[in-house]
Amino acid sequence: MSILIFLVLSYILLCVAFYFVFPKCGKPAMNGLIPVVNFMDVCDIIGKPRWHAFLLFIPIVNIFIFVGMMVDLGRSFGKLDFKHTAAATVFAPAFLGYLGTNKEAKYIGPTVPAEKEYQQKILEAKEAGKERTFKKLVEADPYKKSAIREWFESIFFAVFAAAFIRMFLIEAYVIPTPSMEGSLNVGDFLFVSKTSYGMRMPMTVAMLPLLHNRIPILNRESYLKSPSLPYTRLPALRDIKRNSPFVFNWPVGDSVYVTSERPYSVEQVNRNPAFAQRDPELAQKMAKNEFITRPIDKKDHYIKRCVALPGDSLQIINRQIHINGQASENPEHMQFQYQVRLPSGINQSKLEEWKIDNSDRWAQGYFLDNGQVEKLKSLGSGVSVQPIVNQASPGRLFPHNASLFPGWTVDNYGPIWMPKKGATIQLNDKNSALYRRVIDVYENNDWEIRNGQYFINGEQATSYTFKQDYYWAMGDNRHNSEDSRMWGFVPHDHIVGRPLIIWFSTKGGNIRNGINWDRIFKSAND
Repeated sequence: MSILIFLVLSYILLCVAFYFVFPKCGKPAMNGLIPVVNFMDVCDIIGKPRWHAFLLFIPIVNIFIFVGMMVDLGRSFGKLDFKHTAAATVFAPAFLGYLGTNKEAKYIGPTVPAEKEYQQKILEAKEAGKERTFKKLVEADPYKKSAIREWFESIFFAVFAAAFIRMFLIEAYVIPTPSMEGSLNVGDFLFVSKTSYGMRMPMTVAMLPLLHNRIPILNRESYLKSPSLPYTRLPALRDIKRNSPFVFNWPVGDSVYVTSERPYSVEQVNRNPAFAQRDPELAQKMAKNEFITRPIDKKDHYIKRCVALPGDSLQIINRQIHINGQASENPEHMQFQYQVRLPSGINQSKLEEWKIDNSDRWAQGYFLDNGQVEKLKSLGSGVSVQPIVNQASPGRLFPHNASLFPGWTVDNYGPIWMPKKGATIQLNDKNSALYRRVIDVYENNDWEIRNGQYFINGEQATSYTFKQDYYWAMGDNRHNSEDSRMWGFVPHDHIVGRPLIIWFSTKGGNIRNGINWDRIFKSAND
């Protein structure tokens, strides 16, 4: 709300500034207060066609159009220095207010045609071989910029353009973990479309460009939480399809301990203190209560496969996902963990050819897809490949309630229903355990349980109607993926985009190990 108030006040101030500027340019002062008309008059003042003003109605593009118009308006008053360009870019109402109220600021004419005319004179003198005239025009060029300024403005524009593309259109990501191994591997670099599932407008606006949430080396957050914009998403170009990969903000990443190893959610480490035993840095931060709270769009990015859509009922039976009672389609290279025994003298080059190496090993097991399992078995009777059976761990798995959901494992899980916008549930013990975070955190309600009764925003409730859609995310490496089975649903407002292509890939995430040439320009959406 604060940023909206700021924008409204800025526009009012801009119109007031137009009121004082327009008479100096031969335009009625009152035109400066009339929406649309004022920007059409600005086009006349700077020497651009009046239809140019309607480009301001195009989202995102209007940012560039507006800044260009304000800079040209200053140049039409002879304000050509870098400080004037910076002032027009940073806060136009103040800059134009200065032009309108300063008696020494005189309108000298439309800058756009004047600059084109001057550059044409320079070109004609050069082509005619009039060296003296040419040098004289170049030396007297009022629009000429110093080399330092040219470099600075070029770098600024390049960074601004890159940040703009990254923020609204396409962003590059790298796969850091093996949770999608087989489909998307560690070291794969992806382009992700932010328009496919609906372009999400930035909520956090005060930030360092080209950084997501951390400043390297300094190890500090790269943004300010305030001011902020409310959640807004433009219409989607396509719907999220079941079994398609998608990128989203880690839902439980709103309160995190950040160490050099990885971020941990506060809830995660509170439930499982063993994390602190493996990461001494985490133990220190927990002792000092040094955790970070992050807004939605600054939570860490995750990429998983969307295996269930809003309104679906999911159940995993003996490793097989069932949606609404039907077995779901499995990814081609879905992996599980196996206990493998290989005879001595095994041909290591054969394992490398099948993409089975030590990086697949963890806790004396290998993460393998069905094809790799069959290839290992083909090596002879001396090979043993046995699936690892996961024990019941309902306390480790969402919704972390062993008494209400006993016997749940990563291989036998559910059933669990995906919340859907507009759907209503009855409030009881099980639904409270499953959907409490959805109601309380993701949908911004004040949730309480008092004497066995449920209270939402201070009022007793027996049912709840969901405000948005929710999805279920799982990695293709089913035994080595921290996904919805551990932390629950993915809210629609956390969705970032759709992976497009793998534009580069390194072996094991390290360029020194080589490049996976066969993966470059491969679809990232299989």
